[in-house]
Amino acid sequence: MDELFIKVQGLIKAGDVLISEHGYDELIEDNLSVRELLDGVINGAVVERYTDYPKGPCLLLLQQDKFGNPVHVVWGIPKESGKPVVLVTAYRPDPKRWDENFLRRRKK
Repeated sequence: MDELFIKVQGLIKAGDVLISEHGYDELIEDNLSVRELLDGVINGAVVERYTDYPKGPCLLLLQQDKFGNPVHVVWGIPKESGKPVVLVTAYRPDPKRWDENFLRRRKK
């Protein structure tokens, strides 16, 4: 399993989580709750890895909302401290931009 994904899950399980201001804005915009995303990370699937992101490594995960609909969530871990895990953003993926499983971007 993906080492960064395991670290994200562990920090969430430990309650060591921060929601970014942008993350809160996106949750409200898409009618998502923090709780459903925290609970759903256990069943998430890694879509993309951003290991060289300047602020620290990030993952784009495919998760589900409480109704089973797809949600993309970016989780990041600060480079210097290694914690907390940060919910950077979350959004409902556009089916026109993603394959039928929401795991790969469609070619333009």
